[in-house]
Amino acid sequence: MLYRKFGKTKEMVSSLGFGCMRLPIIGADPTNIDEEKATDMIRHAIDAGVNYIDTAYPYHGTGFTRGGASELFVGRVLKDGYRQKVKLATKLPSWLIKTRDDMDKYLNEQLERLETDSIDFYLVHSLNENVWPVLKEAGISEFLEQAIKDGRIKYAGFSFHDQIGLFKEIVDYYDWSFCQIQYNYLDEKYQAGREGLEYAAKKGLGIVIMEPLRGGNIVNLPKEAIEIIDKADVKRTPAEWGLRWVWNHPEVSVVLSGMTTMDHVTENIKVAQEAEANSLTTKELEIIDKVKNLFEERIKVNCTGCAYCMPCPAGINIPGCFSSYNDHWVFDATPAAKKTYELRSSLTAPASKCVECGKCESHCPQGIPIRKELKNVKELFE
Repeated sequence: MLYRKFGKTKEMVSSLGFGCMRLPIIGADPTNIDEEKATDMIRHAIDAGVNYIDTAYPYHGTGFTRGGASELFVGRVLKDGYRQKVKLATKLPSWLIKTRDDMDKYLNEQLERLETDSIDFYLVHSLNENVWPVLKEAGISEFLEQAIKDGRIKYAGFSFHDQIGLFKEIVDYYDWSFCQIQYNYLDEKYQAGREGLEYAAKKGLGIVIMEPLRGGNIVNLPKEAIEIIDKADVKRTPAEWGLRWVWNHPEVSVVLSGMTTMDHVTENIKVAQEAEANSLTTKELEIIDKVKNLFEERIKVNCTGCAYCMPCPAGINIPGCFSSYNDHWVFDATPAAKKTYELRSSLTAPASKCVECGKCESHCPQGIPIRKELKNVKELFE
């Protein structure tokens, strides 16, 4: 495993981090983690050198007002000596914070759920223009300082889903140790983007990357894109091309992958053992640019499948709707897109059931006009 410096801290982190947001589940219930498979996956990754394990309060839950199953599971999987082998990261649910006492309440609850006395890397989760003013007023700086002082957390950071101006404001507001941003070859100019990556790195922050494969969009390439990468002198899977592009940036410390199968784990570990910064050739970068241009021309809805918009009060599988909608356009109007949409709709609710309450849009990290786009889905498939 290759390791990289974590910003101004003295820590060394594995270039691959294990994101515990998309663990295998049994059935359709996101809280019902397949613990046998997930345990094998995470411990295999740790045994191979992965030392950054990332979870969060709502992961593998059914909503944003209560804790999900991920933290509880991670607490169990890191027993038998595995906790001592890794750096553990989790996140303060910023949208639930109204007072300074709320911050302590959730951190203390998370320590219990994770069965640990201290969290190595503690992030203020999903900062945006709505929650940031509330957190400042409630005393987020004082809370982080106290939590570091009393040992409940070691380093303070934040994850971000908004525009570059706010990102720079937040970076400059507090003496953060690290930050987490969405970054991949389709999102160089999206949210924090490359500008934010370089800005934070110059300030000495460790950089954690989420959505390196854009929720799988970068893995499922259309025929034309496959033809482009097949012409390369070196043979790589679409996932490897995407991950290597992110790891090529020397500013990046660790790349999170929300792995769902053991195949994901073994492939990503293999790539992580070889992907050095600044290792892609000019010709290889040109190949990725060609694929990027093709994607940008085809994707209609900028959805990563994070499911922050869920659950929908009307029972709609919003990420599923957009996945089928994008598949229709990216993969040449394949009949499979409609079939998948119809199957999902039979199990949940079709896009036409949207009551336009707007709850989903208030949680969407990508700022997607979900109500408008669901109407487009309805027109195409129904």
